Amino acid sequence: METLVVNQSEVPRLLPMKECIEVMARAFAALARGEATMPQRQIVWLPDRSGALGLMPAHLTALGSLGLKAVTFFPRNEGTDLDSHQGAVLLFEAGRGRLLAIIDATSVTAVRTAAVTALATRHLAREDAGDLALVGSGVQARTHLEAMLLVRRIRRVRVASKTPARAKAFAERESSRHGIPIVPCETVREAVEGADLVCAATSSREPVVFGAWLAPGAHVNAVGSSVASARELDADAVARARLFVDRREAALAEAGDFLLARQEGAVGNGHIVAELGEVVLGSAPGRRSADEITLFKSVGLAIEDVAAAQHIYGKARGSGFGKFLEFGGGRHEAD
Repeated sequence: METLVVNQSEVPRLLPMKECIEVMARAFAALARGEATMPQRQIVWLPDRSGALGLMPAHLTALGSLGLKAVTFFPRNEGTDLDSHQGAVLLFEAGRGRLLAIIDATSVTAVRTAAVTALATRHLAREDAGDLALVGSGVQARTHLEAMLLVRRIRRVRVASKTPARAKAFAERESSRHGIPIVPCETVREAVEGADLVCAATSSREPVVFGAWLAPGAHVNAVGSSVASARELDADAVARARLFVDRREAALAEAGDFLLARQEGAVGNGHIVAELGEVVLGSAPGRRSADEITLFKSVGLAIEDVAAAQHIYGKARGSGFGKFLEFGGGRHEAD
């Protein structure tokens, strides 16, 4: 039996951001229609909590997709030569269980996370939103910039990072890549105040974006935290916004930005307006006015990885990308 292996550098060629946004739209619509089976993510932490292994399985009935992402999370890798998220996405044939593909998870995660943010921004941000604040300067900041440029006409970009030097390096590199001016900021507040699009993609466990800084009509995407004990937004930022999530069940278990605000009494479970898929289908309203603040809180779902893997597998066949290797799965007769 042959299995496709796709490495890190090949994923963006087979999963361009523009295509991935549409793949995510179909996946979230399927989830909202009840056409997905997705157990809650299982996490195995190392004893000192320095890192973890996450297992994320899903089956998308409508797409015929069955798979699993196995990924490690080591926050201390930030700023080193290793990504904080590493692993593989495994795609299986839904009919007979054959292993179809092994795909680098670092690259898939980078692209699909930003594509989901772009999908949320397309439905929730003001049509004229174009003053972008990036909070963080890592892989997700890079892919989020690419994604925002596809769904809104960006007229200004500011970036803030853990250190001004990182913000400056990001601004110089990405300005050259995209041919747009990017302003590095000394503080997060300087980047966020006045912005109508805010993307928070940090590894911070404490708030770095505060509600008092958010302009009327702003749309905020918070993607950095996916554990109940960590958050990038303070309780005021969550309370001031109409809150949309990728999935209620996941948010109630893992979205520290929401859970810690709830713990402090700022919001209740009813503060969650809708899931993104419900907005995509039109069964729940998105933005209602130009002045309201909207917030999309993402923790990352297995359906994103599996749908992305299915798309990659379909494009790779006959494309020359990836390698098909004899892997196993055939029945062995006894001698």
